[in-house]
Amino acid sequence: MAAVVTGGASGLGQATARMLARNGAKVAIFDLNDSGGAVTAEEIRGIYVGVDVSDDASVTVGLATAESAHGTARILVNCAGVAPACKTVGKDLAPHSYDVFARTIAINLIGTFSVASKFAARAAAADIIDEDRAVIINTASVAAYEAQMGQTAYGASKGGVVGLTLPMARDLAGHRIRVVSIAPGVFLTPMVASFPQHVQDALGAQVPHPSRLGRPEEYAQLAEAIITNPMINGETIRIDGAIRMPPR
Repeated sequence: MAAVVTGGASGLGQATARMLARNGAKVAIFDLNDSGGAVTAEEIRGIYVGVDVSDDASVTVGLATAESAHGTARILVNCAGVAPACKTVGKDLAPHSYDVFARTIAINLIGTFSVASKFAARAAAADIIDEDRAVIINTASVAAYEAQMGQTAYGASKGGVVGLTLPMARDLAGHRIRVVSIAPGVFLTPMVASFPQHVQDALGAQVPHPSRLGRPEEYAQLAEAIITNPMINGETIRIDGAIRMPPR
């Protein structure tokens, strides 16, 4: 079975790509991290395609390339995203950067929709008789519900992902394509891993139980459960150790 993972060169996407490959999937990694993507693709015997999810033409070419290599993909996991920090009005009284906000929405929300809708169109046209023709897993965030100060753009983009989950699932039900979103809490992504250890420890300590940072492999484990359970559809599932983010 063929699969596509956006943001698969590192973090949550990389762990998911590895999980899919272990289960026998032929994985195409979409990313802009050429070195990380190529290394991961070689490790899992998949392919790497340089794709900018915010560029419509790039997504179209990427999906065509993946299909040419592996056949019609039946699994999509959207992990590509950015997480800028910028307040609505800064300390210097300057307004939030329009470009930063627009780029965040373009990658996290529009990019997610673009890849998902184009993937779904290809899957819908495929001659597949199984109960599930395909499954789409998008990545939201707990910031969709309680974004912190400085996360206006990020929270809006992830809230959009939550908002599109149910209507997209309903749109695609007739094609036997499921749509589910995962909303991670504080995970050990490359961005968090770059923080000093005491900062990482402080973030992990905020999680009620288990009181630590989430592991990318745990995200991948949930993705696997979603893929293998056909009754999970149209829902956003939090994976966060019961954390509810404070204002800052």
